[in-house]
Amino acid sequence: MKKKNNLRLEKDSLGEKYLSKDVYWGIHTQRALENFQFSNYKYPPIFIKSYAYVKKACAIANFKLGYLKKDIFEAILKACNDIIEGKLSDQFPLDPFQGGAGTSLNMNLNEVIANRALEILGYEKGRYDIVHPLKHVNLHQSTNDTFPTALKVAILFLLEDLQDKIAKLQGAFQKKEKEFSNILKLGYTELQEAIPMTLGKKFSAFADVLLRDRWRVWKAKERIRWTNLGGTAIGTGALAPKDYIFLVNEVLREITNLNLARHENPVSTTAFLDDINEVVGLLDVYASNISKIFNDLRLLNFIKEIKLPPLQAGSSIMPGKVNPVLCEAAIQIASRVKSNSISIRELLSFSTFEIVEFLPAIAFFILESLNLLINLTKKLAFYVENIKATKLSLDNLFKSYSCLTLLVPLLGYEKVLDLVKEYQKGNYKNIKEFLLQKFDKDFVEKVFSKEYILSLGFDEDIFFGK
Repeated sequence: MKKKNNLRLEKDSLGEKYLSKDVYWGIHTQRALENFQFSNYKYPPIFIKSYAYVKKACAIANFKLGYLKKDIFEAILKACNDIIEGKLSDQFPLDPFQGGAGTSLNMNLNEVIANRALEILGYEKGRYDIVHPLKHVNLHQSTNDTFPTALKVAILFLLEDLQDKIAKLQGAFQKKEKEFSNILKLGYTELQEAIPMTLGKKFSAFADVLLRDRWRVWKAKERIRWTNLGGTAIGTGALAPKDYIFLVNEVLREITNLNLARHENPVSTTAFLDDINEVVGLLDVYASNISKIFNDLRLLNFIKEIKLPPLQAGSSIMPGKVNPVLCEAAIQIASRVKSNSISIRELLSFSTFEIVEFLPAIAFFILESLNLLINLTKKLAFYVENIKATKLSLDNLFKSYSCLTLLVPLLGYEKVLDLVKEYQKGNYKNIKEFLLQKFDKDFVEKVFSKEYILSLGFDEDIFFGK
């Protein structure tokens, strides 16, 4: 146990507590640390950084308007910059599963900033008569406007990153689309053979859906840029001067270089976070698309139409086995993101009256989803760049009974169905050999002619190359 001379005493309305002199947090954070020990999770650095940006903007606005003295302001500013630079990352230990609508994390920031400011000014930690967590650091603020604003700042930073990573993944698929443009394959529906296509066409579909995901991210950035900063407790701006309310949002936009703006109805944006729900929706869609894409690639690898990059040995008992491990990781991450989306929507719907009191967990879930998708998407782009194709000859392609579909315009569905049944019962080399036994040579040559196949709507490169 630490000696008393290694501790400092702090007081609040509930009593007194000893804290280590080494820590920058104060009594409120300490109580939260003791009250909320449910998981080993912590908020990601981007959220702490974003919250420090909010505190920095508030300090600048208060100083410019004469509400903070210069020496206190400069010390607070330096403390905020230290947090933004990651120098005090170990001073934010709180579990995200906490009650109080985020007050614990807000106070964690307030106390760390105040104590770091005191240190900068040459005072011991806890000298709140000089720099106070509430009187100075939290001046004209509430958890209910700073927490959601910090979350939106963090989401915007991450959306920028995600958009960039999706663009690179899309580009990787587009390169493969061109590379595989002349490689024949069968299409598949219901896990059964369908009509022919090229591997390039398959990869073009992957690239195109990612283009739509990029557009969704861009739209979400536009929707989520509206903040309630300055709205204080319930969005009315109580206890915050009007000049501060308008200035603080301008300062935050300037120091973050994000397209932020004050919402014209902060009461609404304090009580409802539907814009965050929209972001959750787009992450859900992107996760679903990623899951389908990489499950398709896993199956194409299984049927040997492509060869996925070998990343690691796949078995502790079977030598030489290599598994599609990154595809499996992608599917698992997509599932986690979709699970997070369900939790977020539930918590948003359970919020009451003037605030969203479940923001602590909501923030953790959405930031986890964004970070998972960013890290995964970065890895997947490199993975896709190294996919190899297995070339399928035209003769092999025409071994599939599904190619008899070409005859439907000439013979009708029922007649072709009879031919399919007969072909499946026999032991024929390919469709062409089978048809030559059933029809005259001129008819078969017509079926396989360029003119006829193109008249059915197939692209020329599917059967004849470019």
